[in-house]
Amino acid sequence: MRRLLKAIITLCLIVILAGLVMIRKDDIITIINTYIMPNTNVELGEKNEYYRNYDFDFVQNTNDFNPSSLHDILNIYYTVINAGKDEFAFYCPKEYVECLNDVELLARDQDKLSDINNFVHPFNGFSHIETEYDSLGKVTIRVNKSYTKEEIDLINNKIDELYPQLINENASLTDNIRNVHDYIINHTKYDSDRSDKNIINYRSDIAYGPLFEGHAVCGGYTDLMELFLERLNVRSYKISSEMHIWNALYIDNAWKHLDLTWDDPVSSDEREFLEYNYFLIDTNSLLNLEKSQHTFNQEIYSELKGA
Repeated sequence: MRRLLKAIITLCLIVILAGLVMIRKDDIITIINTYIMPNTNVELGEKNEYYRNYDFDFVQNTNDFNPSSLHDILNIYYTVINAGKDEFAFYCPKEYVECLNDVELLARDQDKLSDINNFVHPFNGFSHIETEYDSLGKVTIRVNKSYTKEEIDLINNKIDELYPQLINENASLTDNIRNVHDYIINHTKYDSDRSDKNIINYRSDIAYGPLFEGHAVCGGYTDLMELFLERLNVRSYKISSEMHIWNALYIDNAWKHLDLTWDDPVSSDEREFLEYNYFLIDTNSLLNLEKSQHTFNQEIYSELKGA
């Protein structure tokens, strides 16, 4: 009888406790946030060799991982991707009430994530990015890179081989960029099967395709040019519209466009062309030449706004 009474009392206490948990759920979460949750003053740690230690108008590197706005969250994502991290976690401060809502908003916005991706070194860029978050405010970012380590090693070795052939230290920066521009176009065919028919025979969307397989779509042309611009210590990024991607770079105290895809036109009789219509031109010239694929968001890529 005493055992039965003890069991009933225990069960009643469990029911009461469960009820209190449901009723006072928010208070309990607050207590956990205040007293139990781990230290939220996280640090980035070591950056890899492809980290860009300069900022852009749209995104900037940060050492503050306690966001107070959506722009702070954008900067955290950029910094994590730019540093070459595969995984990183930060916490939403309780004072920033809309933080998790803003994280979710960004995590679902593939266009905005792609824009962030355009500002990092190609080897730190992602093919896919995942975001997880919980009710305690912990946000975990997982980055799946566009390039494998094996691909990076192969590409770097090939660029090491080509660099002294294409780059003349006594020549102007413009001439050296032209040499790279000409080499890529002369050794690459536009991969129409991939772009028009979704037939994938080559890794033409990354630098591997034009460098080793002789085929590229706009992503491949742009990545390979970007890698050479990095070697030349030129500040640059990839700029994209809804349908296209190309290079933006800072040269002679001004931002310019460089589009190798459109300087390597596809002909009906398969003749090879090398053009300079899109070689180091300003925004007005670009949009006067072609608007359907080159109209870009000048608020995001604002270095080229009205240039």
